[in-house]
Amino acid sequence: KCDIKNGARNPKKGECLLREVCEVRYGFVKRESCNYPVTVLCRVMKLDRSSYYEWLSKPETIDPLELRQIAEAEFLFNRSRKSFGSRRIAQGLTKVGLTIGRCRARTLMRKLGLFVQRKRKFKVTTDSNHSLPVAPNLLDRNFCPISANVAWGSDITYVWTMEGWVYLAVVIDFYSRRVVGWHMDKRIDKSLVLKALTMAISLRQPPKGLIHHSDRGSQYASDDYQKALKKHGLKASMSRKGNCWDNAPTERFFSSLKREWIGDKIYKTREEATKDIRKFVAIYYNAIRPHSTLGYKTPLEFEKIA
Repeated sequence: KCDIKNGARNPKKGECLLREVCEVRYGFVKRESCNYPVTVLCRVMKLDRSSYYEWLSKPETIDPLELRQIAEAEFLFNRSRKSFGSRRIAQGLTKVGLTIGRCRARTLMRKLGLFVQRKRKFKVTTDSNHSLPVAPNLLDRNFCPISANVAWGSDITYVWTMEGWVYLAVVIDFYSRRVVGWHMDKRIDKSLVLKALTMAISLRQPPKGLIHHSDRGSQYASDDYQKALKKHGLKASMSRKGNCWDNAPTERFFSSLKREWIGDKIYKTREEATKDIRKFVAIYYNAIRPHSTLGYKTPLEFEKIA
């Protein structure tokens, strides 16, 4: 049975681990004591009941630095909608001057009961069964251009609401992974992707020769969309048929949106979905969420230091 007193009197290898295990078990008994008898809980957790009551009577002393780490870790975890693991928690704490390693962050999360929620998988579909012209794969998986406005990626996904589907089209700059254009609508047509492209062009004013990469969907292969690309001097590039890896960063964005942000949430209306996803794109993803590909900087931070 765990006994902190005996461990403290007889220092030995593994004592710190034993003490931490006891603290976690005592904390569990304390939390569950309103639901089950303490005697039963101590028996299940293999604790001595007298030691538990002695631990309970002691004033809880927490180091001020640890208090700050706890508060900031909980804030980062909850702001990410329970999607941040130990690596991102460690990076987030380091950014605010609370430098810790990943192992310490993992221990802290375990102590606080912060566990990343597993999200259900989502499938992505593309309507490539059409007779429209298809552009060659100019990008050829070069997802790390040397500067901004060299290569963009575009794609469409869908989100379920109680009013029906709502579709999201995005344009992402591969250099910083920043979403530079996006639009949502209840219809999945060429207007959806054109409005996202228009936003991106208006925001970035890209130079001629920029590679615009997408899948072979009918929306991107449409005559109107291709005319818009040519009008602004953008080069069309398309993935090989049925190969999602040819547009991996964009697929990764959709995965982050659905697994980290939406999860199992069901939106009541399309308007509610649009507002929440706008918050993800404009605020969280571009300005708050660190990217491992960018050295755990946000897209906006990465562009500023470039």
